[in-house]
Amino acid sequence: MFNQLSDNLEGVFKKLRGHGKLSEKNISDALREIRLALLEADVEFSVAKEFIAKVKEQALGEEVLKSIKPGQQIVKIFHDELAKLLGGDQAPLDLNPPARILMVGLNGAGKTTTSGKLAVHLKKQGRRPLLIALDLYRPAAIDQLAQIGKQIDVPVFTPEPGETDVVKVAKQAMKWIETQNGTVTIFDTAGRQEIDENLVAELKKLRDFLDPKETLLVADAATGQQAVSVATHFDEAIGITGLVLTKLDGDARGGAALSMRSVTQKPIKFAGTGEKMSALEAFDPDRVANRILGMGDVVGLVERASEAMDEEETIRMAKRLQKAQFDFNDFLSQMKMMKKMGGMQDLLGMIPGMGKQMANMPAVDDKKMKQTEAIVLSMTPKERTRPEIINGSRRKRIARGSGTTVMQVNQLLKQFGMMRKMMKSKGKMKKMMKQFGGGGPGGMGGFPGLG
Repeated sequence: MFNQLSDNLEGVFKKLRGHGKLSEKNISDALREIRLALLEADVEFSVAKEFIAKVKEQALGEEVLKSIKPGQQIVKIFHDELAKLLGGDQAPLDLNPPARILMVGLNGAGKTTTSGKLAVHLKKQGRRPLLIALDLYRPAAIDQLAQIGKQIDVPVFTPEPGETDVVKVAKQAMKWIETQNGTVTIFDTAGRQEIDENLVAELKKLRDFLDPKETLLVADAATGQQAVSVATHFDEAIGITGLVLTKLDGDARGGAALSMRSVTQKPIKFAGTGEKMSALEAFDPDRVANRILGMGDVVGLVERASEAMDEEETIRMAKRLQKAQFDFNDFLSQMKMMKKMGGMQDLLGMIPGMGKQMANMPAVDDKKMKQTEAIVLSMTPKERTRPEIINGSRRKRIARGSGTTVMQVNQLLKQFGMMRKMMKSKGKMKKMMKQFGGGGPGGMGGFPGLG
């Protein structure tokens, strides 16, 4: 997320840091480039203009111009203002009883899937969510929510086929809720291709009847400037309490996130970061500002790791690594853990300094990881434990079973052999881990399937 903006800003700040002293012209030139970077990232013009004015006012202060490292101070000013822009009024969901959350948005934004993801998020907090299907125009949406409910083990209320009165269905749902043991209810509503009077009128009636604690606008971050217009219209029409940005992982620009927050003055509550039901993160303005400026997000990385890791398995793996007993079974276990944590490219972006180095590294391809996993799964248990027995005929069989070539199997075995050899040398292992931790270009070289 925000890759394009991060890259452009990195170039600007690199120039600023290169100056021992800064003049007003240096700063004005840099801010002009920053404004262009924001506009290229789909940040709305008035938002970019106001933001730059705030940064300029502080950057031209005497403390900055006469400081020892003025470039660094401007980066800090930019970071702090960016965090404010992304959500200086950030607040958690209001889940005081009766905890009702109304999900609104246009078709295709991902309301139904996001409703399921939000239920998963709330379950992790120890709450007991319920899902209500109120999209009466798309039977497929009702079926989709019912399937999601089964998948995540959350009760779902579905209306009778052919029902068209959304308030009537909501009344039926309220009676059903009384029979359940839920603590928070998520209402998935209908959308349209664009905002129209009928949609607004229906949502107003529903909002008035339910009196939800939260009305969350689910918006597709990749739609750019259109998303800003949608957010404004929904807020003026029904009064939203927060935003949920979907597909933020697939949008290299991300400017819509900054613009929607600024235009509506409503906080971004969550961000969708992938297709999995667990891929919904509470939006933290300070941490997102860090990522935009290439500072990583160590807290986010640790949170993901703690959710994906099994403590006993981690201890067992550490002991095997110390004894250089790492085999393909261990490798498979590590790959599964990485998949739980999310895409490799996204994870690397959370490591401080890694974002800058990724441009110099071969692409970390999640498809290649799947290919590597297929090769390992095509091995017999004995071959995974003792890779040295994999001869020519076995390599051909593994290649056929995994849909790869013998050359790809050979490459993986060679990389794995080098990795095991490195593990037996404490000095080399320490050096490799130091490279990885520091985000050096060669840091991923010893990990098969990741280069």
